[in-house]
Amino acid sequence: MPGTRFSNLRVGAVLTGSHCTMDEVLPQLQRLRDEGAELVPILSYTVSATDNRFYPVAELKDALRRISGTEIITTITGAEPIGPRKLLDIVVVMPATGNTIAKMANGIADTPSLMAVKAQLRNQRPVVVAISTNDALGVNARNIGALMNMKDIYFVPFGQDDPEGKPRSLVANMELVGDTILAAMTGRQLQPMVLGPIFKSH
Repeated sequence: MPGTRFSNLRVGAVLTGSHCTMDEVLPQLQRLRDEGAELVPILSYTVSATDNRFYPVAELKDALRRISGTEIITTITGAEPIGPRKLLDIVVVMPATGNTIAKMANGIADTPSLMAVKAQLRNQRPVVVAISTNDALGVNARNIGALMNMKDIYFVPFGQDDPEGKPRSLVANMELVGDTILAAMTGRQLQPMVLGPIFKSH
């Protein structure tokens, strides 16, 4: 039933700079909210400050405030209390860029988004990753593999969005974010994790 599937679940919604994917992310955040989740938006520096051809930053932030009903975290100091105060049940990084994935795999926390992930993992609580990167099957393949073998990290099932034009690119199926969250909350990776071609243009 609407309004119950994620009842009282505190979700940190981490957005990083795959700007072309935001139009798929916002409906999923609305769906989580409609089904009972408490949302806390957390932005990387890039998303927080960069106007681009897909949206003005102010418009994105207004949409996030409207959906979540709360203020947005845009600083490292704002994200730090997530750890000691155990503020979130789950963190969802969507979209997760190649840069974000590489830093996660190497323990770097130099943005609000990465600090939120670090703080969540400190508490041995789940982090869901929805990848969107053109080099997933290139140099970043090693980092994705490292994350797959880390405790408390789960992936939204993904596939190649343009096998001919961008053979190294992978994009998560954002429609599966909710199901991935439910699986992660029980310590399970949603399967199948690797999907067929999505054929989505950026």
